[in-house]
Amino acid sequence: SLKWLLVLYKCCHVTFSTKMRGLKIDRICEKYVFVTGCDSGFGHLLCRKLDKHGFRVLAGCLTETGADDLKRVTGPYLKTCILDVTSTASIQKALEWTQEEVGDKGLWGIVNNAGRSLPMGPSEWMRIEDFQSTLRTNLIGVIETTMNFLPIVKKARGRIVNIASVLGRVGVNGGGYCISKSGVESFSDCLRRDIQCFGIKVCIIEPGFFKTQMTSLQPLEKELHRLWQQLTPEVKDSYGEKYLEKCDDLSRVTNCMEHALTAAHPRTRYSPGWDAKLLWIPLSYMPSCVVDVGLRLVMPRPAKSI
Repeated sequence: SLKWLLVLYKCCHVTFSTKMRGLKIDRICEKYVFVTGCDSGFGHLLCRKLDKHGFRVLAGCLTETGADDLKRVTGPYLKTCILDVTSTASIQKALEWTQEEVGDKGLWGIVNNAGRSLPMGPSEWMRIEDFQSTLRTNLIGVIETTMNFLPIVKKARGRIVNIASVLGRVGVNGGGYCISKSGVESFSDCLRRDIQCFGIKVCIIEPGFFKTQMTSLQPLEKELHRLWQQLTPEVKDSYGEKYLEKCDDLSRVTNCMEHALTAAHPRTRYSPGWDAKLLWIPLSYMPSCVVDVGLRLVMPRPAKSI
């Protein structure tokens, strides 16, 4: 019957997809991967994993301290450079250094991991420069780095891995973070369709909430108090003091990054974290009115809301 044919088709499709995703690329030890934002968190851990697998890792760190910390725990083939993705000159310098390292082989992969989450809070609390600082790092930095490195990725017919977020699907907080991650999603989709004819794969990682320096509550609380202090008395009064008061395993994310670089047939999107799979992604497919009501139940409300 038609029902059994559909079941058989689904079983065959799942089996074939699983087998294809399990296939790995060869000659890993000859491939170069450039990772941004390697001082800590996902980038730091990913570099260590790729180094153990035999990749020639090129790590872009924001600080000398971050670069030294990474070199102490990795092998002799991992190399570092100082990279600030908000600086055009810094990106150009990192590109020239990378070109010298990879030579005619080209760059197998670039992982755009560098990012920032703060400032984050109610939209009315933000100044325009608060939006700009986050967008410059998380979105413009990703675009500028990718477009500069694209010619040497094309040479290797390699991979571009962009780190977005589940908050790129569902906007929760004001500030530039959700906006920037939504932009990374859109940029990655457009880029993938533009360059797939060159044999380049573009993958998007959409992590849920993991304990990193970007998601630490202490800096977030400090930043909210900073934003509060710069508000006018009228805006403070409308929200109330009580509004302000209310206001762990990284490997699941780096495993997805690693698969995107090593699989012969990588996925287009990865969503590590149970909160991403069971909450944020399903929520992103619901009508906006349902999402609005759901978030209103868990978010703090202003003292004088209508």
